[in-house]
Formats: sequence, C-alpha cells, structure tokens
Amino acid sequence: MFFRVMEKSRLPDLVAGLQAEFEFIAPIAKGEKFVFATLRDPADLRLDYDTTLLPPKRFFVPPAESLMRFGTADNEVISADVPASPRVLFGLHPCDINALMLMDNVFLGEYEDPYYKARRESTLIVGVDCSPSSHCFCNSWGTDEVHWGFDIFLSDLGDRYFVSVRSVKGAELLDRFVVTSPITERDTADLQRVTAHFKESFPRHLDTAQLPLLLDAKFDDAIWDELGERCLSCGACSMVCPTCYCFDIKDKLTVDGASGDRVRFWDSCMFSEFAEVAHGHNFRGTKSSRVKYRYYHKQWGYLSKFERVLCVGCGRCEQACKAGISPRVVVDALQAGAAQ
Repeated sequence: MFFRVMEKSRLPDLVAGLQAEFEFIAPIAKGEKFVFATLRDPADLRLDYDTTLLPPKRFFVPPAESLMRFGTADNEVISADVPASPRVLFGLHPCDINALMLMDNVFLGEYEDPYYKARRESTLIVGVDCSPSSHCFCNSWGTDEVHWGFDIFLSDLGDRYFVSVRSVKGAELLDRFVVTSPITERDTADLQRVTAHFKESFPRHLDTAQLPLLLDAKFDDAIWDELGERCLSCGACSMVCPTCYCFDIKDKLTVDGASGDRVRFWDSCMFSEFAEVAHGHNFRGTKSSRVKYRYYHKQWGYLSKFERVLCVGCGRCEQACKAGISPRVVVDALQAGAAQ
C-alpha cells in the first residue's frame, strides 16, 4: 500500500474519469435517506451520508437472481452466464468494506460461489471515511477502520484527501485520472489528528470483551423468551444487514413448462418457515429460538470458524427493527440479565 494527497478540488476529475470507463455506483440521496445507485449526475454524489438503506452486498448477491436457465425435456442447461461488467463502488464506509471481507470468507472460501466471485473481481472499491451516527457501534468490533479490502481509500483532511492505495489497479487509475502529490509530515499528522477525533466521537463503546463466554453461560436464559416476545419475524434485520447471507433457491417454470429459471433469493433465519422441513417439522418453531440462533450464529458460530464476529456495527438493523431489537440491546440485556 502507498499513500498520496489529493486536493478536494480534484475529486470531480477522479469521478469523471471513473465514470467514463466503469459503471459508477455511489451513495445518493433518496428522500431523507441514502442509497447506493448508479450515478448519472456527479452533482448527486453524497459523501456526507451516514449510512445507506441497503448495504453494498446487494451488488454481489442480488436480492433475486437467476443462476441458470434450463429446459425440462432433457434437463439441458440453456444459460448460466454471470452478468459482471466492470464497475466501481464509490464511497463505501469502513464498516461496509469490512462486511464484504466477511462475506468473502463465505462465498470465496472452500466452495467458491462463481456468481459472487465474478462480480467481486469485476468491481473496484473506493472507500471514504465517515462520522459516527447515533446508531452505529463499529468501534465495538474494530470495524471503524480498514486497511485492506479496497483499491483506493479517501480520508478527509478538510481541504484535501489523504489517499491510501491498496491495489495496482487503483494506483493506475489514480495516476491516470487525477493529479496527486506525495504525503508530507503535516499530512500524516493531520490524518492522526482526524482519526483520533473520529474515535473519540462515538457516543458509547459496547463492551463485547466477554461476549462469547456470556453467550455460553446464558444459552437457556429467559432473556431469549423476552426478546422473542418482541420479535415480529419480519426479517427486516436480515434484509438490511451487510453480512447476512442466507438464501433460498426455487425453480420457476414458464407457462408451457418447457423451460424455467433456477432463482436464488435472499432468505432470513427470522422467518417462521426458515427451519421447516418435510412433514412440517420446524427446528426453530418459536420466535425466541430464531432470535437466539441469529445472535449465536453472528457472535459465536461465525467467530469460532473465522475468528471474527459476523457484525460490523453499521446500525442498519437497529433502524429497521420495529420491535427495538438490535445487537446493542441484546448485549446490554445479556449483561444486565433481563431485556431492556
């Protein structure tokens, strides 16, 4: 990785250059909220956003996608092409970049997912720093900063950006599209000052040091029944989560039954039928069991395999849940011994 400094006045040059060669996806306003979408007008780019309604994972694992098209007469696979044109995801916060790396462990691990892989390899990641919101707690998981998983990262120093370049492709594009300069001791000192201020700006730090031990000790605790009573089983938490990766697959036939599509779509462990099997048996038939296993998977199961928890503290689930259930609420409740 190497570092450069870019004047803020040069940002439009970088955006214009990338737009000319890639599909350019970036945060834009949608009413009072923000979304990642293809940027048409550079004036719509919003790097001052707090968080987006949906995470960037939807560009790698779409909410619904056709895995292949098949014929029913002889089970012939007609098409299994993966649409993966070159593109840039611009303006990702550290938590969302960390979330993609957690997803990589699943989809690029022992059994590679060719659809995810093709999209990942065709996507350039440009990150930006952010300011803590009232909902985020990324500092509790160490995902408030990122040192890899991107091609270019922009840290705001006021009148200029401290530019961290991680990939050869990122360096090549930066040199082609924008004028930069070498960093100085002043730039490094300003970056340290800005970073220290950022870390001090979080409203609170969630104590997660003993969480795995606490989960083991409270597996049968009444807290899960109390949280289950609140849960609506709507799955909103999973839909907005940048690290939830459960999916279902169904075959959808044409009207004449001659062909069909095998479709993968997002699923949620919070849905009542998620763990239902043949003859109607449901391994997680109660809301309390579904709430419990969601948190055990994220904070214990994934940790035991990859040594990282499956949460980046973005706070999207906290904003989406109408029942007031979130990682902060669950951790507080476990530590207090009762739901708050």
